[in-house]
Amino acid sequence: MLVIPAIDLKDGRCVRLYQGDYSQETVYGEDPVSQIRAFAEAGAEKIHIVDLSGAREGRPVHFELVVEMARAVRVPVEVGGGIRDLATIEAYLSAGVFQVILGTVACRAPELVREAARAFPGRILVSLDVRGERVAVSGWTEAENLSYLELAQRLEEAGVAGIIFTEIERDGTGEGVYTGRLERLLEVVSLPVTLAGGVARLEDILRLKPLEKRGLSGVIVGRALYEGTLDLREALRAAR
Repeated sequence: MLVIPAIDLKDGRCVRLYQGDYSQETVYGEDPVSQIRAFAEAGAEKIHIVDLSGAREGRPVHFELVVEMARAVRVPVEVGGGIRDLATIEAYLSAGVFQVILGTVACRAPELVREAARAFPGRILVSLDVRGERVAVSGWTEAENLSYLELAQRLEEAGVAGIIFTEIERDGTGEGVYTGRLERLLEVVSLPVTLAGGVARLEDILRLKPLEKRGLSGVIVGRALYEGTLDLREALRAAR
């Protein structure tokens, strides 16, 4: 099980939002390139980047910065936020990003997800962002009348490489993980699933570790690393 540090970008800085609320922002750094290097030097095997500004605007806002970050390390980088067409997907992958993460288009343009999965096998992930039982889109600002389990099954049929599962109510809160919805997701798909949101301390990593046998391939961690309630090196050892 991978422990994947997260870097969220807004206005060129490293930030975290509370429950996806753009008005509740904490800035953790002014130099995202230095931050990604620090995570790589600590032993991260993969790094997660989200263009928060892009997610809200529906287009890549930090494309050049993301590419600079990806090229600054030898660790595979995945990026999401505002990626809504094949041209953007190809641009990121050609520039050195390992995998791209689709979100809103998984609900609103499922044919694009299928086309991308065929064109770039193994390199298309989908972010399944959930508020309650429903899927949220457009930077978590809008809700779809669609069950997350139903969408997950559609994504598996579309041939994506994996799912990133976020419970919005827990994201950025440090409240710890809740596995109920995650376990239901693992029951209905055979895709690799990565959990995002809620991890606060080493005990959360240890609690999630047994789910690796059921398809949990990784956990994304953000605020806990920046605030020091979780040490990345310790988390990596525990996950291995």
